[in-house]
Amino acid sequence: MEKKENKKHQYTLVIIKPDALVKSLTGNILTRLSEARLRIIAAKVVKVTRELAEKHYAHLKDKPFFNDLYEYFSGKTYGHEYERILVFVYEGEDAIDRVRKIAGATNPLEADPTTIRGAYGRINKKGIMENVIHCSDSEESAEREIKLWFKPDEIVEPIYPTKIVYKDNYPVLEWA
Repeated sequence: MEKKENKKHQYTLVIIKPDALVKSLTGNILTRLSEARLRIIAAKVVKVTRELAEKHYAHLKDKPFFNDLYEYFSGKTYGHEYERILVFVYEGEDAIDRVRKIAGATNPLEADPTTIRGAYGRINKKGIMENVIHCSDSEESAEREIKLWFKPDEIVEPIYPTKIVYKDNYPVLEWA
């Protein structure tokens, strides 16, 4: 009898970072990600504030290298025209593992050369990993990150519980 794998329907956050924009890799990265056969259910361009970077990298915000990491992640390292990132939510069976296999190891020097990070990433002169892409590493991270980067009405279908609150007498959908 063949053992059937347990496949889970998942959501994952993907960020195309400023170094990918500098290298004109957006099309290449999206093409590679399409190999996972997942659906994009949210997408936007974001200018990263320090507050947003601190929330995203909460586990690193007190490290001595955080300012360099912020300068990189916000695109300030590359100049005004690159001060943005592209953020996506993908959904499908085993979405997290499928995207992470295509992305490769976080450290581009350890990533398989056939992966996105292995092919396009590097360590810069300040020791910051320019790994061109971020992807969620667990369902818990994915939910936290998706809720950080997207409002419920920016995603084409409901994925997590929401609530309606009133702001200036208008109903607004927020994460529950």
